[in-house]
Amino acid sequence: MSFRTEMGLYYSYFKTIIEAQSFWKGLWMIMNDRLTEYPLVINTLKRFNLYPEVVLASWYRIYTGTMNTLGIQTKACWTVNRGEGLSPVESCEGWGDPASFYVAMIFLLNGLMVSVFLLYGVYLSGSRLGGLLTVACFFFNHGESTRVMWTPPLRESFSYPFLVIQMLLLTYILRTQNVNRRSLIALSVSNVFFMLPWQFAQFVLLTQVMSVFGIYVVGFIDSCKLQKILYAHMASLAVCFVLMFGNSMLLTSYYAASLVVCWGIHEVSSKYLKMGRNNISLWAIEGGSCLFGTVILKSLMCLIFGVSDDAHISNLLKAKLTGYRDFDTSMYTCAAEFDFMEYETPVKYLKTFLLPVVFFIFIVIVVKTYQYVVHFKRSTERQEDAFIRGEIVYHALQLIFFMALAILIMRLKLFLTPHMCIMASLICSKQLFGWVFSKIPSGAVFIAILAVMAFQGKANLQKEWDIVGEFSNLPQEELLLWINANTRQDAVFAGAMPTMASVKLSVLRPIVNHPHYEDAGLRARTKIVYSMYSRKPAAEVKKELIKLGVNYYILEDSWCLRRTRPGCSMPEIWDIEDPENAGKVPLCTLMSKDSRPYFRTVFKNKTFKVLEVIRE
Repeated sequence: MSFRTEMGLYYSYFKTIIEAQSFWKGLWMIMNDRLTEYPLVINTLKRFNLYPEVVLASWYRIYTGTMNTLGIQTKACWTVNRGEGLSPVESCEGWGDPASFYVAMIFLLNGLMVSVFLLYGVYLSGSRLGGLLTVACFFFNHGESTRVMWTPPLRESFSYPFLVIQMLLLTYILRTQNVNRRSLIALSVSNVFFMLPWQFAQFVLLTQVMSVFGIYVVGFIDSCKLQKILYAHMASLAVCFVLMFGNSMLLTSYYAASLVVCWGIHEVSSKYLKMGRNNISLWAIEGGSCLFGTVILKSLMCLIFGVSDDAHISNLLKAKLTGYRDFDTSMYTCAAEFDFMEYETPVKYLKTFLLPVVFFIFIVIVVKTYQYVVHFKRSTERQEDAFIRGEIVYHALQLIFFMALAILIMRLKLFLTPHMCIMASLICSKQLFGWVFSKIPSGAVFIAILAVMAFQGKANLQKEWDIVGEFSNLPQEELLLWINANTRQDAVFAGAMPTMASVKLSVLRPIVNHPHYEDAGLRARTKIVYSMYSRKPAAEVKKELIKLGVNYYILEDSWCLRRTRPGCSMPEIWDIEDPENAGKVPLCTLMSKDSRPYFRTVFKNKTFKVLEVIRE
């Protein structure tokens, strides 16, 4: 039960594989799933990026099988008497416990990521002190850097560590004069490991392609190196397309479009545009062509392939920039994690001194870039000076993109904060600050900055260490126990997305909607299910639920009454979609008082009410 919302959905497939008769039987079951979007049979491995669950389930089966053969105990269990009339429960720890194994592997991966941060900081800054500062910044700003301690099964927990590796490899490629094939293959492989677990990865790689193309446009890397990097990205995209069973969202993504457009511009400019790299007119032509070409090509590919699964992303950006609203965008923008960055976040960066350090570094990079680009240095001087190999300018551009993403969508500060920690390492770079270190030892600068950061950073760490608790949700437990005892195994349920994930995970009943909102068909289904919180007539809502095959609807008063801010209650969101019924009493309010004659109340506690859909 502690794996709530999307976490519960993802963990349910791990559970399916480890509890199946064999690994291959479990894999077949998740590739032919009949429970998640009843009555459809879907390939959840394709839809939900479940390769991490497949890998961890295979490891778990191998681990427990080996330990059982050797007679080694893998877990310790005990009974907890909860009192207050509640039934005793069993609690276990150790890698033999499925949930403990699953979470432990995620924590190990993210622990190893911190080691990569150390190497990254050392390599980028050219100083061991830079690596230490990167790691210190990450821990001092840990609460703003990751959510893995609260939500281990989310896709970012599996995916982001491989982005750190990928960016380190890209830094090496940008810094190296002669790029070898092994480094390009490594870049492609890390791309694949980053993209496979997470659908959103393509948008991050889009910003990377734009950043690399940006440093090519102003002349920091040559056309040959750009071409090799683009080919590495294209190869990884092709591999992911195959491994994701021809997922059309990859081919019609902005990322795929940007690769084609950047490659095309590179080919045209190298053959037909004879102006030098220092020509501002050429920068404007190539930059504008890249931006508008990507948007146009992406739109054309969506029309050609008839794909609209990621249309909500464009609408979400439109809503952020213009105030546009519809049902789907309101579902996102009314959630705190998809709102604009909260004001407290930059204040927290200020308190740990991360923002002033990174801002100072960014200004120095801008000044040096201006000196080397605008003042038309000779090509021989360009090759001799380490700064103009491009990797530092790339990181500055990437910082701008990550900052824009984080400002628009608060959840995406998980990219911004770690990247700021990496950028902070450059305060120890002789390449940028040799003029300072000629007067003040670099060690003294490092100690002074670390001391200032540690004042608030230690308090942040202590605040996290002090959080100790346990999960308990008695109303939901009562609901799940009632479902297990009083409904058929094939009874179909509908309700709020987070609750549906728990129903699927804990009682294995078919559901018609779930929290993974990235599919156009699922969004349409969810809109039908959430019409219970609209002002539509009960007869109309019942008719649509019967079309989906729903037997029971789980009604939650909190979804009817909750209002995070003006315009964000479910009835208000529905008023945008259904203005004809605006002003009427919400159907959920009527159902809370009396569900007849279209529904029958069969279970009720202080949080949940189960309505049986009455069929004629």
